[in-house]
Amino acid sequence: MNVLLIGSGGREHALAWKIAASPMLNRLYAAPGNPGIAREAECVALDIADHAAIIAFCKDKKIDLVVVGPEAPLVAGIADDLATAGVRVFGPSKAAAQLEGSKGFTKDLCARQNIPTGAYRRFTGAAEARAYVKTQGAPIVVKADGLAAGKGVTVAMTEEEALSAIDACFDGAFGGAGAEVVVEAYLEGEEASFFCLCDGKTALPFGTAQDHKRVGDGDTGPNTGGMGAYSPAPVMTDTMVERTMREIIEPTLRGMAEIGAPFSGVLFAGLMITRDGPQLIEFNTRFGDPECQVLMMRLKEDLLVLLNASADGQLAHVSARWRDDAALTVVMAAKGYPGTPQKGSVIRGLAEAAGTGAEIFHAGTAMRGDEVVANGGRVLNVTATGKTVREAQANTYAAVDRIDWPDGFCRRDIGWRAVEREKSGG
Repeated sequence: MNVLLIGSGGREHALAWKIAASPMLNRLYAAPGNPGIAREAECVALDIADHAAIIAFCKDKKIDLVVVGPEAPLVAGIADDLATAGVRVFGPSKAAAQLEGSKGFTKDLCARQNIPTGAYRRFTGAAEARAYVKTQGAPIVVKADGLAAGKGVTVAMTEEEALSAIDACFDGAFGGAGAEVVVEAYLEGEEASFFCLCDGKTALPFGTAQDHKRVGDGDTGPNTGGMGAYSPAPVMTDTMVERTMREIIEPTLRGMAEIGAPFSGVLFAGLMITRDGPQLIEFNTRFGDPECQVLMMRLKEDLLVLLNASADGQLAHVSARWRDDAALTVVMAAKGYPGTPQKGSVIRGLAEAAGTGAEIFHAGTAMRGDEVVANGGRVLNVTATGKTVREAQANTYAAVDRIDWPDGFCRRDIGWRAVEREKSGG
């Protein structure tokens, strides 16, 4: 098969690494890719917002499957345009991608389908939203309705923080994404990420993970796109997985089919595991980043077989098996992140780090001559496995410590919840 992978981050590097291992693969292309992906695929300088150019490339290179990594092209309808042109694609339609593209759309679906989630209200003006916050009090959650690159959510512990978040949205801090705001109840519990491959009818459970959103150790500082993750998530017991499928995933597939937007692709449920069971925080319609990296490390199956089954409506006939080992990834970020990251600093020691047995997935790098340099906020995903999360954590940080990058930083406590559980025998 000839495959085109769309995207340029750590998630896409992990997907490229796994797809490249498939015996079914003939040629793998990536648009636009990055220096790490270039080791697995031929990178092509396509504008992923130019759907006509992507379709022309697919026709020229006889692409058998397009795998869409990031959310923005899906919300923009790339899957629809490819399908109309006769190109097979892994990823949801524009209508189905509203599950990520509009927080309000998802909350309304939850209300119709009785899916457990926090109580909410939708607002198109700051005055009404502010008044609602004042009646509800804090803690409370404020979300820009649209795509905001992982930065449009404020978990406000005070009323003042919530009011500031509302003002930021309506003042244009997130562009069009903040033209509407969802204000919802604060949920108490432990967060987990749950993934399913879907084909419109069938949902195949596809692993669990837990990520670390805040920039600093001890879950302090501002939210980020994710500073690390591990898999599996101990809080996602067999019982919790079964409940999540029955109470959240299956009603979502039914609800999407009912409105004529059957969901195909990967459905990523961000969950809060409360005393009453799983509650939906949000849906994403693509693999998580950095959760994808740890899932790919643990997946036994040929990923390309599973992606094809999703695209062809055949998921009922395949299965996903997982290695017993835990996997853990640490994000190395450029100083200044999640504000304005410092770009252009040289990164050395990557071969030495990989020599420990870790996989180094590139997230925001570029080449300057023969040198790898930082070219984004989240720059590297250092990823390793172990028999326990504690062992995976030790192996990952051993690799991190081989990387010579004075202008980068990382959290030193990724996996802390699971490590504490293991220490206590929980």
